Amino acid sequence: MSIFENPGSGTSTTSKALEVFDALEPVDIDFMIGIWKGEGFHTGHALDGLLEAYHWFGKRFESPEEVHPLVFNTLCGGVACVNPVFVGPSLSMIDRIPIPKSPLFGRLFQVFMPLFKTSRSRARLRMTTYRGKSSATMIYDQLPINDIFRKIDENTVFGIMDLKGMKNPFFFILRREMSGG
Repeated sequence: MSIFENPGSGTSTTSKALEVFDALEPVDIDFMIGIWKGEGFHTGHALDGLLEAYHWFGKRFESPEEVHPLVFNTLCGGVACVNPVFVGPSLSMIDRIPIPKSPLFGRLFQVFMPLFKTSRSRARLRMTTYRGKSSATMIYDQLPINDIFRKIDENTVFGIMDLKGMKNPFFFILRREMSGG
């Protein structure tokens, strides 16, 4: 699907993204196990470009019970898992108060990332029904967020972040890391 080739370069709409999402096949939990590189899929959402500005790497699914929902690139060239509970309060206000997306804030986040790091799993995978199809869903442990996945191809999924109280869902793409990240 050409819509997924360069998702951050243009802007789609929420309704078009939902139409594409609904047309995709669901995935099961085993399909999601592994390391996935993430990128935003722009629909005019307040979160568009935010994760990339803060050096988001993606997600790591070790097992159905051991999931790291926020993996970021570090200043030293590695990756670190961040505890989502530290970013949760800002997400609940995203529709009202914009979060800075500048390179300066992204670099500051990397500098202070050791304060937010965790080695503990902060989510799990379950099958849930969303928009009429049962598919693998990442459920955050301490936040009212579910990320639902649909299959683009054998190594790519389209995701929706469904945050309780957020007006529109946030869309993203995950690509399976073959190198192990």
